[in-house]
Amino acid sequence: MSVKRFIRFEDESKTLQYGEPSSSDVKGSLEGKSVDILSGDPYGGFTKTGKQAIVKTLLSPLESTPIFECIGLNYAHHAKEANLTPPSYPVVFTKPADALAGPYEDIPIHPEAQSQLDYEGELVVIISRDGKNIPESEALSYVLGYTAGNDISARNFQIPASISGNQFGYAKSFDKFAPIGPCVLLAEGVDPQRLTYTTKVNGEVRQQTGTDDMIWTIKQIIAHLSRGTTLRKGTAIMTGTPSGVGLFMEPKGFLKDGDVVEVDIEGIGALRNKIIFEK
Repeated sequence: MSVKRFIRFEDESKTLQYGEPSSSDVKGSLEGKSVDILSGDPYGGFTKTGKQAIVKTLLSPLESTPIFECIGLNYAHHAKEANLTPPSYPVVFTKPADALAGPYEDIPIHPEAQSQLDYEGELVVIISRDGKNIPESEALSYVLGYTAGNDISARNFQIPASISGNQFGYAKSFDKFAPIGPCVLLAEGVDPQRLTYTTKVNGEVRQQTGTDDMIWTIKQIIAHLSRGTTLRKGTAIMTGTPSGVGLFMEPKGFLKDGDVVEVDIEGIGALRNKIIFEK
């Protein structure tokens, strides 16, 4: 049988491994569970070894990424709650490589980024090979797989425009502001426009959506991002957040020290990150 999903982890002897959890395993915490060991790597392909190991520490499924390409205002209900009309092309911003964090990592928050800290649960697309000027008809063939992500945002550096000049990048680019995981669901046989997910803060549901609410589909996003620009292997595309962010709650639902944010996507599982305010 082919590999359906993969994780990256340390086993009980602290050996770095790739493994395949079952569809039922990803519904809970993966640490402490036994998974099939895989040989190979995400881009060259995996084979099953017939051996198993216990997940001692779950790591980011990607060791690194060259960049996060991020899409803003890509869910119809989110655009409505923000009272914004979607532009003719997707809103695009980036996060640097050091924004990457693992699915169970604590997220340290700089003192000046704490006052209006927000979550954005998102479906994340991982690019499998370099591509440029990719047509929509071929776009999904450049997808390695899908994972869950949280586009953590320091709104005090984003809003209003007099502070940020309407630029999103700085507010979202602090170290570890892009946790992803727990696994990568490989692309074969997956319709990315038919997934459902929720975002919870301390167990309270804040966001709940289907990816059929996207304004721009995954195919359209990949074609747009690769227009005249090379999308590198390993690029992580954060595809936008649905309605329910803390910014638009009354009273505001900004994150506090010690809060736990969970983003749970059908077939992928949940990342769970604790927010730690630095002194």
